[in-house]
Amino acid sequence: MSALPTSVEEISTGLREVGYLPDSSTALVAYLATKLGKPVLVEGPAGVGKTELAKALAKYLGRELVRLQCYEGLDEAKALYEWNYRKQLLRIQAEGRGSGWEDVQEDIFSSEFLLQRPLMTAIASPEPVVLLIDEIDKTDQEFEAMLLELLSDFQISIPELGRVEATTHPVVVLTSNNSRELTEALKRRCLYLWLDYPSIEHELEIVMLHSPELPEVVARKLVDVISQVRELDLKKPPSIAESIDWARALLLLGADDIDRSVFTATMSVIIKHRTDLDIVAERVGLKLDGPGDAASPTATV
Repeated sequence: MSALPTSVEEISTGLREVGYLPDSSTALVAYLATKLGKPVLVEGPAGVGKTELAKALAKYLGRELVRLQCYEGLDEAKALYEWNYRKQLLRIQAEGRGSGWEDVQEDIFSSEFLLQRPLMTAIASPEPVVLLIDEIDKTDQEFEAMLLELLSDFQISIPELGRVEATTHPVVVLTSNNSRELTEALKRRCLYLWLDYPSIEHELEIVMLHSPELPEVVARKLVDVISQVRELDLKKPPSIAESIDWARALLLLGADDIDRSVFTATMSVIIKHRTDLDIVAERVGLKLDGPGDAASPTATV
């Protein structure tokens, strides 16, 4: 486990070394999160690197990543803890018929019979971890309310056991695709970071980091095309990860340019909806026709 960073520049360099290229705002918020001990709420469209930030922080800090993937209907039994009812039943049966409820009640509601879920695991860990609460906007406000004690005091109250306080201090990252407005109570407890799609130059740097063998002229055209695609009204614009996948695909195919034929052949790497494929082929694919085709009526958009 590495020591906590001593400056914004140090954490920026550290994240770059593990493959995550933060902008100045991201590096600043990540630094404050490690020094102030406050959770970070990261919002933005899908595919801009919110989850990857938590993964990169765990790798840079040398900590285990504990991940809670949120979904509609998630409750505290799946997020915090639940009792091992089968083991409790076996314990009661082992006591024999002569034992009363008072004799076994205290025994079966001990930590031995507790099944830890991600939030409890992060709190109870003897070593500091990075806790990722991914896509918190998919849950409801009741679940958010349940999180407030953990985010404020890094503790969990269990009726049968009492208060369980964190022995180490986790770095907590919550992500949201902004599909619904989160409560003010949750936001008050967090530092805030908005991540959007990167600029062309920033994305070029990201692509070149992950595919350094790709000719820069191809990489530059790739990020330019990606930028054009994201400007369209699509069901799912391509993510940064899909830009990297496309770069790797082009590298494997030995492409030295992205013309219309190459784009059409590899378009499914970045476009994942049938209707989006048609829109992109029509609006972007035609722009990639060579100069000799420019006078053709079909080459106009």
